[in-house]
Amino acid sequence: MALRLFNSLTRQKEEFHPLDANNVRMYVCGPTVYDYAHIGNARPAIVFDVLYRLLKHLYPGKGTAADGSRVTYVRNITDVDDKINARARQEYPDLPLNEAVAEVTERTTKQYHADIAALGCLPPTIEPTCTSHIPDMVKMIEELIAHGCAYVADGHVLFEVAKAKDYGALSRRSLDEMMAGARVEVAPYKKNPMDFVLWKPSDAETPGWPSPWGRGRPGWHIECSAMSAKHLGKVFDIHGGGIDLQFPHHENELAQTRCAFGTDVMANVWMHNGFLQVEGQKMSKSLGNFVTINEVLHQRPGEVARLAMLMTHYREPINWTHDQLEQARSELAHWTSDNQFAVEAAHVEIDRRKGKSLEALPDAFLAALLDDLNTPAAITAIRSHATASSGKPSELRQIYSMANLLGLLRADRLGVHTGTVFGGALKREVVELNRPLRAAVANGLKEEETRLVRQIESCGSKVTIHPDGWVSIDSVDQVRNRAVEHLITARSAARAAKNWAEADCIRDELSAMGIQLMDSKDPKTGEVVTTWEVKR
Repeated sequence: MALRLFNSLTRQKEEFHPLDANNVRMYVCGPTVYDYAHIGNARPAIVFDVLYRLLKHLYPGKGTAADGSRVTYVRNITDVDDKINARARQEYPDLPLNEAVAEVTERTTKQYHADIAALGCLPPTIEPTCTSHIPDMVKMIEELIAHGCAYVADGHVLFEVAKAKDYGALSRRSLDEMMAGARVEVAPYKKNPMDFVLWKPSDAETPGWPSPWGRGRPGWHIECSAMSAKHLGKVFDIHGGGIDLQFPHHENELAQTRCAFGTDVMANVWMHNGFLQVEGQKMSKSLGNFVTINEVLHQRPGEVARLAMLMTHYREPINWTHDQLEQARSELAHWTSDNQFAVEAAHVEIDRRKGKSLEALPDAFLAALLDDLNTPAAITAIRSHATASSGKPSELRQIYSMANLLGLLRADRLGVHTGTVFGGALKREVVELNRPLRAAVANGLKEEETRLVRQIESCGSKVTIHPDGWVSIDSVDQVRNRAVEHLITARSAARAAKNWAEADCIRDELSAMGIQLMDSKDPKTGEVVTTWEVKR
């Protein structure tokens, strides 16, 4: 079976053949770090994380990639942008703008890392920032000027769209359509209204860098072109991002990269995930339905949100609803309902770390992912195996391995490791306690790591941080008890507010964790008192 991907440029599925099987190269546009990432930003992070995992599965072993593997995944951080400047002025009016910008970008980047780690996303191989690649952008702009594809006007450098062959091919738009439907800056120094900025001047207060055209800063589109070329080469395998970036961002990337390097293509495959709506409406702050990843994570474990995303094919629009989250929660509980599941998941991880061969993935599951990343069909395959399972170790290991390839039910989220194995009753609290600690470990924040370890161990637990950054926790009876009490408190609040659906949802969640609730009335006050015990 071969991997087939839908290429946005050709509008058809194509069999994937990497330029170099020892270094499969993928670039995905990352966040602009001026605010909490919203749930729509989570979709490309999750979609291309699954593709990254699949590519690593298909191309295992050592290669020439930056980390010694056979897959290089680059996802950038945009930390040069006028939105960042505006937010910095708003939040830190008393600081010099450069200092304020640094405060905003550093804080927001850390939050983004923590949020998507909680969603189960692996760190990319390389995560370049715009500020660390300004010389590469300047050099690329110089190449475009030298090739007659860009011009200097009124302190700006602009790309001349008329010089780009087949401009509009990616978005399937003519120049007339693009001018009619796009928000383009009409400026007297432009030869054509569609010409876009590669470099613009900065005043004394605005962040800027020296260049042959004066102190200034790069335009948005040149940033990704320069960073992808720096780390992946002039032509690479896959370029991904949300459908909202197809025009103008990706169209402009494609045009300027081809003109700078004289290549026919920038990436062999272009992939775009569909739009996201919230409860049937476009997400908007004005509608009051703007949801951040962080807000979702305060309501549900990250793996529930991740599965809810993957239940819709990546190219289709997705409707983000409470019902979909509840369906995902129920699905995960079904997969892990066997008491032996966590034990077998631990054995899979032990075998993987020892380099032992694992159970082969079922054909139906793998075929689904190879067919343009069909995650709904892959989930159906897991569901079928979970329903038909007789509890044999090999069956449970297969269920775990399939879910694990989708970034779900990871060992650290189940609370399992090579020393002690814990069942599903600890799953929710392990997620909550490990989330900030894993982010601190991944980002090298030693003081934060120490603080969180002390906090967790004060609950009677022992934390182990393994050499590969894997975090595990031992002896967490007290953690389990705190998780149950937290959920019971939330259920009592829901009942007091007559939110019976939420109260029933929490009861079901506790039941899935192996907890039996007992409600009774206080004879003096008449208030409902809830006690609990572990099911026997």
